[in-house]
Amino acid sequence: IHSFCKKDDHNKENLFNSLNYDVAAKKRKKDLLNNKAKIQYFHQEKWIYVHKGSTKERHGYCTLGEAFNRLDFSSAILDSRRFNYVVRLLELIAKSQLTSLSGIAQKNYMNILEKVVQKVLEDQQNIRLIRELLQTLYTSLCTLVQRVGKSVLVGNINMWVHRMESILHWQQQLNNIQITRPAFKGTTFTDLPLCLQLNIMQRLSDGRDLVSLGQVAPDLQVLSEDRLLWKKLCQYHFTDRQIRKRLILSDKGQLDWKKMYFKLIRCYPRKEQYGDTLQLCRHCHILSWKGTDHPCTANNPETCSTSLSPQEFINLFRF
Repeated sequence: IHSFCKKDDHNKENLFNSLNYDVAAKKRKKDLLNNKAKIQYFHQEKWIYVHKGSTKERHGYCTLGEAFNRLDFSSAILDSRRFNYVVRLLELIAKSQLTSLSGIAQKNYMNILEKVVQKVLEDQQNIRLIRELLQTLYTSLCTLVQRVGKSVLVGNINMWVHRMESILHWQQQLNNIQITRPAFKGTTFTDLPLCLQLNIMQRLSDGRDLVSLGQVAPDLQVLSEDRLLWKKLCQYHFTDRQIRKRLILSDKGQLDWKKMYFKLIRCYPRKEQYGDTLQLCRHCHILSWKGTDHPCTANNPETCSTSLSPQEFINLFRF
């Protein structure tokens, strides 16, 4: 630098331009490394205290992003009882809460989403569920990126464009999945008695799964059209009042429960049921997964826990 100062102004200008270029290059390299980082930010404690008040001052560091960082979602997606719960939570965040996440929480969100996609690609289960999640996230990002000038997203625009490209790549991978018939020879679903087949089909809570199952074989097509099957499905998800408002008669003058089901899901939310959920301790207001140790002072902590739906979890952090 001392030698440059003895030269003319032209050389000084070249020096400062070179320094600025080096700083910009280092910043781009740092952004790229941060964007490609796959290590999630972990906390030792797997629980978070939720303040009783609903004001911004009382919330302090108890935000949705902080809860997303503290609660062990990376391990939860590996548990079949918690998988659907986490996916539903990711979908709700994608719809309306992306801007509420901090930069670290957004990185954790994308890393967990990538792990979810890789799990689905490996075991070939819940494909449609993850397709819908990715489509919801991509649609939300398209809207938010257009408003980037208003600082609605944390981070560089190039980083979010890269993430959107990753989402498109994941969607293409899911579309290319070819489900092959198992190689083993033994008793299959169609070998079971009809009463058992119907009993198993009654365990399906999504009508689209029934339709897909009916496309496997002609015999299953007949079973999937069973009126009682669709009636129980309607009664499981919707109230009698909701059903009475959407009555549809078939050509034979009977209630067409299948058409009623698909009409009802367009008008009302379906019933959600999960094998395991996040729980809030009413005594100490600590949020955690079931079975997670937390510093509760109650005599019987198990009786103080309340299960939360994904929407109720998000509502805890609204103020």
